Amino acid sequence: MSKKSFFYRNSLSIVLLVLMLSCLTGQFFTGWTTLNKELAEEGSSGISLGAYIHSGHFIQATFENWESEFLQMMLYIVLTVSLRQKGSSESKSLEGEEEVDKEPEIHAKAPWPVKKGGIWLAVYKHSLSIAYCEFWNAFLRKP
Repeated sequence: MSKKSFFYRNSLSIVLLVLMLSCLTGQFFTGWTTLNKELAEEGSSGISLGAYIHSGHFIQATFENWESEFLQMMLYIVLTVSLRQKGSSESKSLEGEEEVDKEPEIHAKAPWPVKKGGIWLAVYKHSLSIAYCEFWNAFLRKP
C-alpha cells in the first residue's frame, strides 16, 4: 500500500467539515445582524456576539437548518463520488480503480439505459443525485 497524503486519505471529511463550519459561521453572523436590526426597530439595544451564541434565536435557527437532512445527504452522495475517506465504507478505496468507475458492460440482463447508452446512460448513472436534487427543489417550493 502506497503512502498517500493526509488530505487525500481524509478529503471527504475535510471538505464536509469546512462546508459545515462555513455555513454555520455564515448563519451565525447573518442571524446576529438580523436580530440586532429587529431589536433596533423595536427600540431595544443590540446584543453582543457572545450573547447571541446563547440566545434562543441562534439555537432555533441552527436546529431548523439541521432539519435539512435531504440537502446534506444529497451533498454527501455527490461528494462521495470523487472524494476519499480512510476507513469509511461509503468512500472509494484509496488504492486502485473501483468497479463502479468502469463503464457498464452490455449483457442480456443489463438495465435498458445501459443498453441504450448516450443521454439515458448519463441520467441513469446520476439518478440518485438527481432524485435528491428534485426532492430538495420540491421541498424548497413547499409553502
